[in-house]
Amino acid sequence: MTAAEATPRKLIVLGSTGSIGTNTLNVVDHLNRTNAASIQVVALAAGANAKTLIEQARWFKVKFVAIADAAQAQAVRQALPDATVFAGLDAALQLVKEVEATDCAAAIVGVAGLAPTLQAIRQGLTISLSNKETLVAAGELVRPMLQTCGAKIIPVDSEHSAIFQCLNAHHSAHTHRTNSSIKRIVLTASGGPFRTADKSTLQNATVDQALRHPTWSMGPKITIDSATMMNKTLEIIEAHWLFDLPGEKIDLLIHPESVVHSFVEFTDNSTLAQLGPPDMRTPIQYALTYPNRVGSCSDAMDWSTLRGLSFEPVDFDRFKAPRLGYQVIEAGGTAGAVLNAANEAAVKAFLERRIPFGRIVELADEALSQIPTEPLDSLDAVMRADRLARELVENKLAEPSVASAKS
Repeated sequence: MTAAEATPRKLIVLGSTGSIGTNTLNVVDHLNRTNAASIQVVALAAGANAKTLIEQARWFKVKFVAIADAAQAQAVRQALPDATVFAGLDAALQLVKEVEATDCAAAIVGVAGLAPTLQAIRQGLTISLSNKETLVAAGELVRPMLQTCGAKIIPVDSEHSAIFQCLNAHHSAHTHRTNSSIKRIVLTASGGPFRTADKSTLQNATVDQALRHPTWSMGPKITIDSATMMNKTLEIIEAHWLFDLPGEKIDLLIHPESVVHSFVEFTDNSTLAQLGPPDMRTPIQYALTYPNRVGSCSDAMDWSTLRGLSFEPVDFDRFKAPRLGYQVIEAGGTAGAVLNAANEAAVKAFLERRIPFGRIVELADEALSQIPTEPLDSLDAVMRADRLARELVENKLAEPSVASAKS
């Protein structure tokens, strides 16, 4: 029996019109066309891109869609008369509650993706996770929920996918899965567009400069996070929750070629690494087909053209963001929710040209130091911390010294 003849997995794609979402659907289309896997897309959720959502729903014959921008709901309903359309800020959450599925690709950027992803966990789905906020803001809620509900998380971020693959290769040779043999994990970073920039350039970089990532093609928010290295901050926190490791066992290295996606060092000083070209379809497919490996639509590495791999330490004097990740791990509670929300608000302000580039990480740091950490015992606690952090950022943006320093 071929994969296509097997009972198909039923997939919900949250954030279907974004970079990860569109790549996910590209991979699904490839897997189904080549009979490498059988995946039925049963529901799609988007923010405001109704045109692309409609095209995706038609291509995959999807009967359930959600759009956060309620003003576009009528156009979606007219274009998809046979579909059930959820609309509004909680549309994705309602979609997950109503649709029968086995898998969920959680690709909504920002805290907007938190509630529907938590609902997918409650329903015991296997989740291809690229929404960082699920673990950064709510890791203390997620870990016990996974055990209680029987859900699984397969990371999609290239760095976490690399660690996941290395640990699977290691654990497959051992009867007991334990982290005692792990000396450290090392997350690699491209260094973004400002890897060699001086402090003055970093402080006053323009939006256009910050969006020119040298190796990866991503959405604007994630690209700005890469430029500040806040993406590594969030990945440190994610790695803590994904792999149950303390902060002192999580390190960073700059690797401009973006070929070694991350690696694991063991107590005997041996190292396992995962390598490949910078193509997000590779970790997406691994998550969708895990534990199997099948033919891919992603790019293959041409090793004959590779002339070297370089690594360098992170300059924490120029890039101050990553140290905040270790502070969040140490503080626990709502600290992750505060940091994440403050960064989201600051990145939004920068993209709107309301603050200089150098102010993004400063605002996140100020929120983390000025908002008290509370116990994280519910989604309400996460959202309360989120609201306080956004309010703090907005209040600081209103201060004359900040308002006059627009980029």
